[in-house]
Amino acid sequence: MSEDTAAAASGVLTLAIDIGGTGLKAGLLNEQGVMVLPRAKEPTPKSATPAEVMKVLLRLAAGLPGFARISVGFPGVVRGGVVLTAPNLGTKDWANFDLAGALKTSLGRPVRVLNDASVQGLGVIAGRGLEVVLTLGTGFGFAMYQDGMLEPHLEMGQHPARKDKTYDQYVGDAALKDIGEDHWRERVGRVIEQIRVLTNFDVLLIGGGNAKRVTGNLPAGVRLVDNKAGITGGVRLWDPKLDATFTAAVASMAAFELGVPPS
Repeated sequence: MSEDTAAAASGVLTLAIDIGGTGLKAGLLNEQGVMVLPRAKEPTPKSATPAEVMKVLLRLAAGLPGFARISVGFPGVVRGGVVLTAPNLGTKDWANFDLAGALKTSLGRPVRVLNDASVQGLGVIAGRGLEVVLTLGTGFGFAMYQDGMLEPHLEMGQHPARKDKTYDQYVGDAALKDIGEDHWRERVGRVIEQIRVLTNFDVLLIGGGNAKRVTGNLPAGVRLVDNKAGITGGVRLWDPKLDATFTAAVASMAAFELGVPPS
């Protein structure tokens, strides 16, 4: 199928971008969240500043024409399209960078940005009960949903996990390489039980680039999900049920910039 034919057959197309510590990915999704062209991917620049990452994202977007809107999953805290923290890219460089605004200016399309684990979760949850999503990659991602609605973001990767280690340090990619897969899988097992006690989840879904290394019998209520959901979940950012999430976030950031105290 040609690019023009794919666009014509798919209705409104979404450019879905997944920003990771080691890779930048983009896909063109139809209204059902199905990729209509092969996914594009490039390594994350070693100097992962906003300017360098933007160069790659614009290059990826150029090869995926015909989109009407843009969704982005970002590895950190994002509010109103503005990056607040970026632990695995460099918070010093990224803090207060208006990622949504930069992409909208460059590509001329509306943009919605969420934490990457939240986007991945939107692509895999069933929408029933309390569902928790963990992503195991460069760092540790966390998202939680009640009956399909996204709960406020918690940056669990930066929270203490065990002794003096955060979850990022305890089960992130650096830990995997340092202690080996067997020991790392034991740690992941401990993390699952800690998250169970913390949230009393109905279902725990594990994704991310290192999820494939979680082998053996999984505990009750726990299953692995396809890492492609980091892209395919992007279309869900435009679900009308999430409109209030983005409207409130933009209003909150505007008030903060004006120095207006919360009501």
